[in-house]
Amino acid sequence: MKYLYTYLVTIQFLGFRFHGWQKQKHVKTIHEMIDKTLSFVFVDQNFKTLGIGRTDAKVSANEYIFQLFLNESLEITSLIGNLNSNFPSDIKAISLVPVSNDFNIIQHPKVKEYLYFFSFGEKNHPFTAPFIVGMDEYLDIEMMKKGAKLFEGEHYFHKFCTQPSAQTVFKRVIECCEILENDIYTANFFPKKSYYLKVKGAGFLRYQIRLMMSTLFELGKGNLNLDNINQSLLENNDRKPLKHIAPASGLQLYNIEFKN
Repeated sequence: MKYLYTYLVTIQFLGFRFHGWQKQKHVKTIHEMIDKTLSFVFVDQNFKTLGIGRTDAKVSANEYIFQLFLNESLEITSLIGNLNSNFPSDIKAISLVPVSNDFNIIQHPKVKEYLYFFSFGEKNHPFTAPFIVGMDEYLDIEMMKKGAKLFEGEHYFHKFCTQPSAQTVFKRVIECCEILENDIYTANFFPKKSYYLKVKGAGFLRYQIRLMMSTLFELGKGNLNLDNINQSLLENNDRKPLKHIAPASGLQLYNIEFKN
């Protein structure tokens, strides 16, 4: 079916109680909740939604964008208010902008920025569970910072992907990868000091960032060294996927930038 109007809708969501973006049977997903809300708001109007990409269960988004297809034009301000009145408290509409009908949210070039929040040492307050992953062991943050920079540039990420298809492209470019002290989110129940891994790139493999984070955790514990990371990114690596995947709850899609 061809639709007359197309919009990009930017939302935020806390992913802790959802099983990712993509609709699935017998589990609650972000896409399912979006479409249920739109069905209520638009009553009998036909529409279609297409997300910018999948997210894992429990992964959150400071910025997520989906494409909305309709046969009637929208009054943008009132629609955002209407959506937020009907969305659950862990989903919020931020903006809605019209785009040309030939715009394709999947194929259009873009850069995604992900953040992974973590701390170490004393067990965190339970209220931090949706935001920060707490590690019991001591982590050498300075060593982890050095390790993170090794991921920058063009590398082969065979070991940092699970369940690839025959068409999967493992050669990827990481524009930025660094560990910083958390000054983005604060709360009185957060640990006194926490950190985040920032990763930017055009596209990521299944579980890639969580596997990168797990590798950096092992580096920080002293179980790996910098050469281990360098070797894992070479074209002639053993191509066996890493077994340890960092928990999903610390990860969020933070920013999306479309390229012209």
